[in-house]
Amino acid sequence: MSIRNLPSLFEPTSIAVIGASDRPRSAGAVVMRNLLAGGFKGPIMPVHPKHRAVAGVLAYRDVDSLPLAPDLAVLCTPGPSVPAMLEALGRKGARAAVIIAADVDRAAMLDAARRHDLRVLGAGSLGVLVPRIGLDASFSHISALPGKVALVSQSGAVCSAVLDWARPRGIGFSHFVSLGEGDDIDFADVTDYLANDDQTRAILLYIETIRERGNFMAAARAAARNKPVLLVRAGGVPEDRRVGPFIAEALARQEDSFNAAVRRAGALRVNDINELFGAVETLARAKPMKGNRLAIVTNGGGTAMMAKAEMGDPGGGQVAELDAETLRKLIALMPRGWTADNPVDLGVDASGKRYAEAVRVLAEAEEVDAILVIHAPNAMADPIEAAQAVIDTQRRFGGAVLTSWVGEEAVAPARKLFAEAGLPTYDTPGRAVRAFRHQVNYQRNQDMLMETPPAHQGGFRAAKGTARLIVARGLASPGGLLNEPDSKAMLAAYGIPVQQSTLAATVDDAVAAAESLGYPVALTLAAADLARKWDIGGVALNLETPEAIRSSADGILRRVERTRPGTRVEGFTVQRMAFRPHARQLVLGIACDPLFGPMLVFGEGGRAVEVIRDHTVGLPPLNLPLARGVIARTRVSRLLEASGSRPAANRDAIAEALVRLSSMLVDNPEIVACDINPLFADEAGVLALDVRMRVAPLDDSDLRRFSVLPYPAELEEPADLHDGSTVMLRPIRPEDLPAHAELMNRMTPQDLRLRFFGQVRQIHHHQMARLTQIDYDREMAFIASRPGKDGQPETLGVVRTVTDPDNQRAELAVLVRSDMKGTGLGTILMDKIIRYQRSRGTRAVYAQIMAENAAMLRLALKSGFKRQRSEDPDVIETVLELG
Repeated sequence: MSIRNLPSLFEPTSIAVIGASDRPRSAGAVVMRNLLAGGFKGPIMPVHPKHRAVAGVLAYRDVDSLPLAPDLAVLCTPGPSVPAMLEALGRKGARAAVIIAADVDRAAMLDAARRHDLRVLGAGSLGVLVPRIGLDASFSHISALPGKVALVSQSGAVCSAVLDWARPRGIGFSHFVSLGEGDDIDFADVTDYLANDDQTRAILLYIETIRERGNFMAAARAAARNKPVLLVRAGGVPEDRRVGPFIAEALARQEDSFNAAVRRAGALRVNDINELFGAVETLARAKPMKGNRLAIVTNGGGTAMMAKAEMGDPGGGQVAELDAETLRKLIALMPRGWTADNPVDLGVDASGKRYAEAVRVLAEAEEVDAILVIHAPNAMADPIEAAQAVIDTQRRFGGAVLTSWVGEEAVAPARKLFAEAGLPTYDTPGRAVRAFRHQVNYQRNQDMLMETPPAHQGGFRAAKGTARLIVARGLASPGGLLNEPDSKAMLAAYGIPVQQSTLAATVDDAVAAAESLGYPVALTLAAADLARKWDIGGVALNLETPEAIRSSADGILRRVERTRPGTRVEGFTVQRMAFRPHARQLVLGIACDPLFGPMLVFGEGGRAVEVIRDHTVGLPPLNLPLARGVIARTRVSRLLEASGSRPAANRDAIAEALVRLSSMLVDNPEIVACDINPLFADEAGVLALDVRMRVAPLDDSDLRRFSVLPYPAELEEPADLHDGSTVMLRPIRPEDLPAHAELMNRMTPQDLRLRFFGQVRQIHHHQMARLTQIDYDREMAFIASRPGKDGQPETLGVVRTVTDPDNQRAELAVLVRSDMKGTGLGTILMDKIIRYQRSRGTRAVYAQIMAENAAMLRLALKSGFKRQRSEDPDVIETVLELG
């Protein structure tokens, strides 16, 4: 992954067209036509071995004959010629190329390009459009208008369809990129570039395949922190996953894993081409919303019911409940006998004035966050008058307004008015509601990701040494399968309550175990080969006597011999029956996705778990807010509520179990599969009854790497200040937000101004969350911490870097609490971050320092930074070369 040389693709100063042609409908002719029609300001240099001019522009015989090295080359030649052309372009000094042909020797193409550090878009690319600078280096049949939404697609057909749909609606784009095969430049590269482009307000990705998840996740997370990122993956994900004998593996489909990754990145998924069109409309024109409450205004009850029915499906948002004052104002506007409700039915004869007054009232209502205005054409109402009234009212009173003028011929002029006014409009109420819900879900996901977890999650310290011994035993066992007592001991080491089991090699041992545990007991066949022992009658419950145990054991063994001959039987597991009359049966588990790595599974458990399939997955590591979000995405979450005489289950205990399962996985990445089924959950907490677990040696396989890097505890270290006192240096984590806020409160206004290059009156929660919730793949922040007077950790200072996607340069900033100056803390923090950046192979660290910040400048120079020339006299540029 790299953004290296991407400015040459998206902001070229000169372009060569290899294989330019005057032959109608050829790639070379279409590309030349589009480049000339787009109004590109730099030189366009066609290359053709015979023609002296193409499309009226002076042509050159070959690449070597070009008068200058082009920033960008568009190759319209047949596939077999592409590697040689790239070789020539590389020698000439070109920096980026678009490959139109699909029948290319891709290995040879990449070899030629990489020898010369030349970036390649394609093969099989439709091209690239940047309307703002007049760049249309594409094979498209239609050009793009300037706008603020970027679209990146692997499918040229989807690119063409979106362009064809968008232009007559007046929707424009900042960038339009067809990746084709994405052999070199991929989603991660382009997303990284667009994340820092101030002309791009939102990014829409049409995805067919993702080859490298780590770079994709890092890029998507970085971009989604600054602007909306929507992903379309129509048709689902091919199920090429190996399904193992674990329930969690059967439940965690790749589709679920992809959705979990999108959510964790802070992006939003839409599902098909129609939703893609709606997403473009929304991203291009929708106004920000403050909440999830929708008011519906219509001139027909049927269209209102369509919208309300769509809102009734699970998926986010709610119909606003209008308060008495709002209803009083609306009643005053309506004909006598009007039913006061939301949707607000204006009547079939609704005039533009009535629309305007209703929208004004709702725009001023505190209980309304967005307004959907619907119009169905009829002989008694003018759709254009109504549309203009809505436009004028929104301009005057503001508010997030979505529109749906239903129909085609009669409402086309009204839709054009909305497009010209920049208001989003949809052809059906259902699509408008889905667009609203996309906005709601995006904001809800962002809020969840920014929620601060508790500083101390239960005060529990895992028995990590015990866990490592259990893993070692598992690695030495056949197939890496842990026996049930060891599996439960693993959970117990991380504080997850378990119903203890005893492994009995013989029936007599099983009887002895029951006598020790106490009756009644459950008897289960111990056979690592069998995942679902219920299916062959391998479980007997409520056994109250030795005779019952012997009889049940004999029956189990006979059934196994009859139905599964050759099964390796290890004996039986015996556990005392757990009587939890109010318990719900849940399933927790671990599975590994081929692309996104380890996954946590949660849902409704029990014998029918694979039939009910009420489950969701989440990416580790989890904290409590993320765990609560996982639980809320299942139907069984509603069964956790109180019902009749049945008290509510302890949701906090369930969430804590998910967090601890996540911690177990992070500390022991050898775990590749785990089933906890059932996990009892009631008002008293949770209890794991049946547990299976498999481990495997760590290797270099990408399958075992976490998509979201866990907290790097190995980077913690103590350090001594000048006065001999000790502080702990460690990476920042989300739980540090309260202490970080207190750090800011104890800074002088002048110190904050020098750090943030301006007066700082207040740092809001979402800003503080971004400072404490970092992506360890791209960012690092080391804090110096020690116990305060109240015994709670206090943050004394912080040093942070943000590293570019190429790992070439990292930007640095340091903040030391005002009363800690002169203690040596600044030097300690600077040394820590420099050692870290050097260990990850970063080429250089740079810092911008206000000219009046003499203390920071001294610290930087003392640490080896060199001053560089700065165009701003108030800012000093410094850099430390790391090699």
